[in-house]
Amino acid sequence: MTKPKLYEEVAIARNIPEENLKQGDVAVVVEYVPHSTGEEEGAILEIFNAIGESVAVVTVPISTIKSLRANQVLMVRERTPAKF
Repeated sequence: MTKPKLYEEVAIARNIPEENLKQGDVAVVVEYVPHSTGEEEGAILEIFNAIGESVAVVTVPISTIKSLRANQVLMVRERTPAKF
């Protein structure tokens, strides 16, 4: 996988239930971070709602993101706030 550029929109490749995010949700890569023990690098993502307001910032392994492709179409869904 080619690592997406900073500030590029990406799709989340798996559900992240603790953040109420689902596979296919779109996020923006805001930073990459090394793993403290040399494991897989992480990506800090910012997620926006349909009208452009920031609703979450999460850190995930880079294997959890994938680049968007021209043959994909975005979809809107309801999102409840994360439960802590």
